[in-house]
Amino acid sequence: MFVRTVYATGHPGRVEQTLDGLRTEALALLTGRPGYRGFGLFADRELGKITMGSWWESRQAEQDSDQYLGDRRAGLLAPLGGTVATDVWEAAVVARPGGHRARADRPGAGFRLVRGWIDPAGLDKLVAAFRDGALPTLEKLDGFVTGAMLVDPASGRLSVGAVFADRASFVDSRGPMADARAEAVAAAGSTVWSVEEFDVVLLDQPPQG
Repeated sequence: MFVRTVYATGHPGRVEQTLDGLRTEALALLTGRPGYRGFGLFADRELGKITMGSWWESRQAEQDSDQYLGDRRAGLLAPLGGTVATDVWEAAVVARPGGHRARADRPGAGFRLVRGWIDPAGLDKLVAAFRDGALPTLEKLDGFVTGAMLVDPASGRLSVGAVFADRASFVDSRGPMADARAEAVAAAGSTVWSVEEFDVVLLDQPPQG
């Protein structure tokens, strides 16, 4: 799958107004598009940051949707009045849906975003370390909802996200996730650039048929 992410910053006082527009229109715009596979909307209201990701079954579906949605996306983010960066990634590892999993549909659900880099020659090793080590650790944590590793194979950039169902499990996961992250980085020789946390505003995971 391919994932288009948007990272927007702006005035904290305008975050909620911007989220209102995205809540109202985003899913309606996305769900009718061919190849749509999911959407997440996350916010750091204190610092004035919004990030979101839409999932697509193919690169062509992602590109077609971007041509269709690009102008409206810019309009929906305009109230924030800041910066907007858009990236496209390949989904290297995705947590498989589980019937026992918690859901991120109540207040307090959190999203942790880790961004980094590795020499592209070592990317396969890092993907294996995450798939076989870090992800199984995450899946055992209370409140874990879903997670994924996104990569840009050409540049070696990577983005890892994990969603937890409530504030308590989100906070409790910080230590185990830090340890799992350190092990994966040491095994593959990658670099972590940033670790950020957001509130879950909206998470759509359509059944994969």
